[in-house]
Amino acid sequence: MNDELEDSPPRRSRDQLNAWVAEFREQGHLFAGQLKVVEQEDADSQDTGLVVMNLMNAKASIYMQPTGYDEPLWEATLTSRPDDLTLTPHEMASLAAELVVAGNLCSFLQWKSLEWDRESGTHRS
Repeated sequence: MNDELEDSPPRRSRDQLNAWVAEFREQGHLFAGQLKVVEQEDADSQDTGLVVMNLMNAKASIYMQPTGYDEPLWEATLTSRPDDLTLTPHEMASLAAELVVAGNLCSFLQWKSLEWDRESGTHRS
């Protein structure tokens, strides 16, 4: 494989990801935290975007991205916390609900990536 491409995720632009996140929202998914697509560049300075969900019920974020170059599979990373998290049962249930939405969003993005690849093959910007 080309060394220049090895560290590069699939080129799902920030605009493309914003459209997919908007579609996910339009389906009626509710979440308490903040959901956004932020700028991210790969090793070739190409726009790839990064989906970030800031959790309301924990001081943490989840970021979602493809697993690697030209991969339709996605992964979610829960950022680390500096200390233990103590929650009431209600707060724990609320956090669990946020994690379910994050899992659903990550699955949705993976499905959209598979669909996008199937419909149009390899995309180049």
